[in-house]
Amino acid sequence: MDLERLKDELRAFAADRDWEPFHSPKNLSMALAVEAAELMEHFQWLTEAQSRDPDPALRAKISEEIGDVLIYLTRLADQLDVDLMAAAGEKMARNAEKYPVEKARGSAAKYTEL
Repeated sequence: MDLERLKDELRAFAADRDWEPFHSPKNLSMALAVEAAELMEHFQWLTEAQSRDPDPALRAKISEEIGDVLIYLTRLADQLDVDLMAAAGEKMARNAEKYPVEKARGSAAKYTEL
């Protein structure tokens, strides 16, 4: 499924349930933050190595939370008429300027400290 189809299906899902009044950018951004926190919770006490290779049961829970994050992000973008792919492309271009390879390779420093 591509993002356009997902957006259309989510729009229909919300309309069928008369959820449009609740899907304001404010509410969707808060729901997105909650889902992101639920995703983080699955990694909270794992080691770096464990976080890279979760067991199948944990991977399924993580996958579900990633789905929730994508759903709320897609709904938020739809409500604000933001093209997710264009926004990501523009942000990657800005990041490439802020984090040039020759300065950023192998460093976790913020761009202001490179």
